[in-house]
Amino acid sequence: MSNERPFQELNENLEGSLCRPLRTKWKRRPTGSGGLDTENTPNELIQQWSPPHKKPLTSAKGKENEENVFFLARRPRKRRESSVGLCWDSLPDELLLGILSRLSLQDLLRTSRVCKRWHRLVFDESLWHGVDLVGKAQLDAELGQVLSAGALRLRCPHTCIGQPTFKSTEKLRIQHLDLSNCTVETSVLEDILFRCGHLQNLSLEGLVLSDSIIHSLAQNTEIVRLNLCGCSGFSPESLAEMLKCCTRIEEMNVSWCDFNNLHVQAIANNIPSSVTQLNISGYRQNLIMEDVKAIVKRCPNLTNLDLSDSVLVTTDSFLVLQQLSSLKHLGLSRCYQIHPASLIDFEKFLNLQTLEVFGLIQDSYLPILCKGLPHIQINTQPFSTVARPTSSSRKDRTLWGMHCRLIYKH
Repeated sequence: MSNERPFQELNENLEGSLCRPLRTKWKRRPTGSGGLDTENTPNELIQQWSPPHKKPLTSAKGKENEENVFFLARRPRKRRESSVGLCWDSLPDELLLGILSRLSLQDLLRTSRVCKRWHRLVFDESLWHGVDLVGKAQLDAELGQVLSAGALRLRCPHTCIGQPTFKSTEKLRIQHLDLSNCTVETSVLEDILFRCGHLQNLSLEGLVLSDSIIHSLAQNTEIVRLNLCGCSGFSPESLAEMLKCCTRIEEMNVSWCDFNNLHVQAIANNIPSSVTQLNISGYRQNLIMEDVKAIVKRCPNLTNLDLSDSVLVTTDSFLVLQQLSSLKHLGLSRCYQIHPASLIDFEKFLNLQTLEVFGLIQDSYLPILCKGLPHIQINTQPFSTVARPTSSSRKDRTLWGMHCRLIYKH
């Protein structure tokens, strides 16, 4: 009988709970090791048997709080932001551009690989105004990337240029370009110069050109300095057409090109009147006195003229050259038709400052000539600087006097 008593009490409790008006949910308890493995126990009864739960703190004081009961809880602590510094991603583009403008060329290229945003900012055109790649032996896709980035000034002489990559057909922003003595295919050079429309200073010294290249140069009507020294591969007709279009040229170097007398005549008859410095040396029998007269007539404001290595230029040219009232620098080296004794006539050139007559006088006669022409410096500059870019050996790393900030360090 003692074993039946608990079951009777349990049955009474179950019957009493079923008789109550409240609806209760029945839930099957999971099978366990206890004696009531198969019993269904209501949740209300389980709550009565369970230990009491902690009651949340409420406001019980005051009549106004009798209906509106609220709980007192502690707010979670906010994480304190790091006091070391701000995140790079939070900086605006303008501030990041200011920071990137302080980096060297190599560091700038490394930074472009950090993320997409930094890559976009690194190649912002404001950072690529001046690029000096002197010493870079090989340039392939990098050249197209630098030019497409919006470079205004680029110097890469004596460089082997492969095939640059351009992502668009838009005109380049380049204004000052030095490709002197580069190793480059004519077709590649055509592609580069075809994309240029704002050139002001250009040096293609020693390169093989084409009529297509000369036609592309004719589209750059803002050219001020043009160095074609030692070039070849284009016709007199294309040269004449280019000179007719580029009416703002001030300095032009066309010395020692692969020219015949027709090329020289194209220059003499079409050179723009804006030219103040001209190097047309090295044409021996192809430059005649008629060409000199035409040049002087078309360019009355010449201040620097080099006619060296023109063996058909005689002392008769002195009267013609005397018409150039602004002439300061004159080159007549190795013009063997000029007698050394006639050089004293240059005392009539009151504004002339330098006279180059290498090969015409012996060293023993030079002091006598200097004494007769005290206002003129004689044989002080064996090489002409007309239209040539600034020497890359200078420490300031300028290009035609303009600073290049991004410098290649090898």
